[in-house]
Formats: sequence, C-alpha cells, structure tokens
Amino acid sequence: MKKIFSVLAVVVVVVGVFLMALPTILHKAGLHPEYHGPSFELPGKRALVITTSHGVLAAPGETEGPATGVMASEFTHPYYTFLDGGMEVDMASIQGGEIPIDPQTLQYQIRSPEDERYLKDAIAQAKVKNSIPIADVDIDQYDIVFIAGGWGAAYDLAQSPVLAAKVSESYYGDKNAIIGSVCHGALGLVNARDREGELLIAGRRMTGVTDKQIKELGIELTPLHPETELRKAGVIFESQTAFRDLLATHVTVDDEQRFVTGQNQNSGLETAHRMMQIIAERE
Repeated sequence: MKKIFSVLAVVVVVVGVFLMALPTILHKAGLHPEYHGPSFELPGKRALVITTSHGVLAAPGETEGPATGVMASEFTHPYYTFLDGGMEVDMASIQGGEIPIDPQTLQYQIRSPEDERYLKDAIAQAKVKNSIPIADVDIDQYDIVFIAGGWGAAYDLAQSPVLAAKVSESYYGDKNAIIGSVCHGALGLVNARDREGELLIAGRRMTGVTDKQIKELGIELTPLHPETELRKAGVIFESQTAFRDLLATHVTVDDEQRFVTGQNQNSGLETAHRMMQIIAERE
C-alpha cells in the first residue's frame, strides 16, 4: 500500500509539473506567437473592433449547448495593439450590449498576456459589457475596422445584412479605412457588396481559419466555415498548415492594401500591426 501511495504521489507531481508547463509548451509549439515586427504610432486615429453576439455552441436551429462567443485573444490582441499605438478604440457587436467571451479561451493553459491584461482592465471590460450595436455604429468615424472571430461568429457575422452594409460603407468612406479580420471574423466580409452590387472581396487574396483546423478540433456543427465561405465568395484563399493547424499562422494583405486578414487565433497581433503599418505609410 505504501508503494502504491508513493507511485501516486509521483504521478501527481508529474501531472502538476506538466500542467504548469503547458502554456509554455503550447506557446513554443506556435500558439499565440510573439510579434517582432515594426510598431507604429497613430495618435488621433480611431479603431473599431467588432465581435459576435452569439454565445451558444449548438447545431443550427438548436438553442442549448456549451457557452461560446468570441475567442478572447481575437479581440484582446488587436484591441491593445491599437490602444498602445495611440488610437482610440471602440467595441461593437452584432446586437450590442455584453459580448459573450468563450470561457474556454480564458483558461490558464491558453491565456495570452493580452488576455491577462484584459482581466485586470476595468475600462476594456466596460466596453465589452456595453458594446455598441452594429446598427448604431457611425462607421465613417473609423480609420480601422477589425472583425474578431471565435465560434460564435459562425452564427451571426455573415448572417447580418447590417454588418455587410457597414463593411461596404467603410470601404467607400472618406477615410479609406483599412478593414481586417482574424479567424472566423472573415465571415463578416463575405456578403459585403461593391457599388455594382458584386461581392466586394471577390478576386482578393485573403485568409481565415482553415477547414482543416475546424475538422481537427472536431467542431463542424457550426453553420458556416470561413475557408469554405471565402472560396464561395471568389477569394484567392491563402493559408499555412502545421501538424495541427491550431499551431499555424498566416496574414494576408490584398493587392489594394485595403483588407488585412489573419488565419486564426495566432494571427491577431501581426494582423493589427500590419493594418496600422498601411495607415502609417500613407501619411
């Protein structure tokens, strides 16, 4: 019996050490890579981060399931990149009010430094709790429009004609806004139209979460998948792959330099910095 307890004690210690090291292991493997490129200051400019309002992971038509929403890092990474660059940053969502954050994405093993910062930031938390309804957004006020992802985005971004109209309005606005997305956020772009009524993103190079990553994670019940929908919209789809695409990352800038899209949860920092770079180099 004493020997059994000794073995169990060793197992508990090993498991504990592994769990403590897991964030570092995942980071080294490719999750939430650090950004080492140039940074830019854009004082006086404004950015808008748009998210889902959907908070239940369930098959289409069903109303019960695990809690979901926006992936934390997919809004915290751009939010703090823009904020630290001197920009004024607002938060909007499809319905407005409190934004659902996928609770799994704030778990210890995958929390990023920006997520930790958010959990201590009362101002950012107030913006998330009281997000602006997309219908009430004056989109012409923003130099950057960024659409975050997460599983919830599959249920309401592409399904919102108001969001599609706002994307088009931003594209044609006086500010020549840079429009970006990460992961499932690209679904917010697929129904935007140009002045001739054609799909605005057709023929552009873009990226979003891959069908492979969705399949590997075993969450295929969501109504729309970004790679599939981007290809349907006529996008020239780009991506990188890895042993698991959860650990890959890729950022694409279209040839006109108006759309900057990130492949998945690992791509938010670079996407946000690249958006700021385009504006800075215009000045």
